[in-house]
Amino acid sequence: MSTVDQLTNGNSGRLRITEIFFSLQGETRTVGWPTAFVRLTGCPLRCGYCDTPYAFAGGRWMTLADILDEVAGLDPRFVTVTGGEPLAQKPCQALLSSLCDAGYEVSLETSGAMDVADVDQRVSMVLDVKTPGSGEESKNLYQNLTRLAAKDQVKFVICDRTDYDWARAKLETLLRDTPCEVLFSPEHEGMNATELADWILADRLPVRMQIQLHKYLWGNDRGR
Repeated sequence: MSTVDQLTNGNSGRLRITEIFFSLQGETRTVGWPTAFVRLTGCPLRCGYCDTPYAFAGGRWMTLADILDEVAGLDPRFVTVTGGEPLAQKPCQALLSSLCDAGYEVSLETSGAMDVADVDQRVSMVLDVKTPGSGEESKNLYQNLTRLAAKDQVKFVICDRTDYDWARAKLETLLRDTPCEVLFSPEHEGMNATELADWILADRLPVRMQIQLHKYLWGNDRGR
């Protein structure tokens, strides 16, 4: 059985956790807010620009109660569950609901390759649509886009002009009537942020341009 299969099947309701840490949210609607991050281990994708390959394997098995205790010790208002791909672990759904029950403002960062139908409605989802430049375009589950609400966000990581044109086409078709915000983010290593901003302005796209604040503050340091 592969590592991904083991994680998907779960381990007696426990979750494999790469790290739990407190930092500033670097992206999305709550950018800049102090946030507790729960990073789950494992991912079925291998995006070419992935900045967390250390989360593919390893980590530690934790009970739901232990995770909640560690998060409570950080005393956050906002909690982000991320990965890897958090939904690759079935008990993630229970974790999300438990965090909401505890009174946190909870967001989920997901690749868009896993079905989001059962995600607690109180959770704000940040759902990636994988561009051709990611190398994982074929993994997109486009039916997920129909399940998004105004509190959610869709994110495109743009690697080059080809990605930009592709994402713009998706914006005009699949996302034409979406109730949620759409984010365009430059791939940190290879896409010039100013150039992407100029393209968005020239086309007057109804999207939010974002950069990864945490990378400008701390680079690719773990736990940031």
